[in-house]
Amino acid sequence: MAVKLTKYSKHLIRSVGLNENWLQEQIFANPEMLQLSDNLQPLKREKKQSSGGRFDMLLFDQDQNAMYEVEVMLGSTDPSHIIRTLEYWDIERRRYPQRQHYAVLIAEVITRRFYNVIQLLSMNFPLIAIQVELIKVNKDYLLNFVKVLDVYEEPDIQEEQEIVNEEYWGKNYEWVLQGSNTVMNALAEEFKQIRANYVKAYIALTYNSRNVISFHKRKYPNFLMEVSVRQCEELVESLKDLLNKNSVPFQYFDPHKRFSFFLNNKNYRASEKPLKELMSRVLREQDADNTLSED
Repeated sequence: MAVKLTKYSKHLIRSVGLNENWLQEQIFANPEMLQLSDNLQPLKREKKQSSGGRFDMLLFDQDQNAMYEVEVMLGSTDPSHIIRTLEYWDIERRRYPQRQHYAVLIAEVITRRFYNVIQLLSMNFPLIAIQVELIKVNKDYLLNFVKVLDVYEEPDIQEEQEIVNEEYWGKNYEWVLQGSNTVMNALAEEFKQIRANYVKAYIALTYNSRNVISFHKRKYPNFLMEVSVRQCEELVESLKDLLNKNSVPFQYFDPHKRFSFFLNNKNYRASEKPLKELMSRVLREQDADNTLSED
């Protein structure tokens, strides 16, 4: 079957007589256009802050118990746009500490210079950058949102890592080591074979020779804890229910079957019971898998 292609042209939003307020209205009315999650709902526009400013909009995903602090800018992004986005993210994160929070920066142009800055920041903050385009097809216009930078994930490197020891982590990233020790001590009573392995990139808790829980450094006092699960949809859904019922913020990466938690030692303690239950279920499932394979 022949495919007919249609010509299109790109336009800056101001060039067709529209403004930033118009763009905000479109996003707030149809947040699914951003493709940030499957159940994104508008919560508040032009939200006042204690600092005296206002940020453009707050979006909420009830399924993930996650909030998205969104700042919109026409034209090219600039330093003040980046700073505002992170400032408002931090205020809301402190206001609602039991929810996961993402800073979302939207602009028509994200230059290479500022892309590099945003990329560096994303290694320490859950920062998402989206470039918006106004496209004309025949006589109609459409908005196209392109995610140019997502929340930073440590690369899943399978090859050998540079091995270090506990002392290295205690000297350089004591707060991450404290988090991993807290988790291991909580699990060791039931799961006596759990062990800690230290490489430069992360701390891994292994069980039955498999990396199950990992801890990745972030800017003090934060760290990223990831829990890998086996490929069982029933287990994954039950774990999501556990987290949602206890208002524990998380992100789930489906291709890798991995739960991710942006933590510090204070908010870990606040959610310790459901997090321990989640990790215990994962380890018990691994025990069950090993028993079946032996049979």
